[in-house]
Amino acid sequence: MIRYHARVFWILILLFALVPARGAWAGSPSDQLRAGIDRVFKILGDPELDGDTKVNQRRAAIVIVANEMFDFGEMAKRSLGQYWAQRTPTERGEFVRLFTELVQRSYISKVDQHGVHTMTVQGEQIDGEYAVVRTTLPLSSGREMPIDYRMHSTDDRWQVYDLNIEGISLVANYRAQFNKIIRTSSYEALIAKIKSHQAELAASSTAPEDRLRDDRRSDR
Repeated sequence: MIRYHARVFWILILLFALVPARGAWAGSPSDQLRAGIDRVFKILGDPELDGDTKVNQRRAAIVIVANEMFDFGEMAKRSLGQYWAQRTPTERGEFVRLFTELVQRSYISKVDQHGVHTMTVQGEQIDGEYAVVRTTLPLSSGREMPIDYRMHSTDDRWQVYDLNIEGISLVANYRAQFNKIIRTSSYEALIAKIKSHQAELAASSTAPEDRLRDDRRSDR
């Protein structure tokens, strides 16, 4: 199973929360991040999506807005690093799909379970089509964790392509692990590991309504 840095695991709880609504792309990168907090609170606090029997609908709503906010294609490309250029168009398409599903399946349940309470935007730095939004997240210990969102301008909006948690890059973390597997084994071995990991996640994240449906079938 592919291992991930614990802090990178946890921070994606915040990642999926910072998603602006469609049509609300006006403003600076930090403005779009701030606006996204209200969007996720509405999803997580919607009484029509509350409860265990609404898990699938609730998480599906988060996935939709996450796809709007994050440039998963760019994240996948950067995570594969030097080996991206060696891939065929078909392989690239498959890798982007698997990478996107990996991130979503790994962390969407954490968003659903924990959500986000507060985040402070400390400032932003814009350099042409690229920007860094500096934020801090309060921890239960009383200290604040610095998180820098790296974004680029795509069409009429800003999208996240990486983030640094206390100086640790999410993309670089993935790239180090992916490249090690490719170097010591092969690209095909990496794909096999990702698929295996996804199968495990899918089996462990079955929604309550699905389990209930399966139990009813087994009783027939």
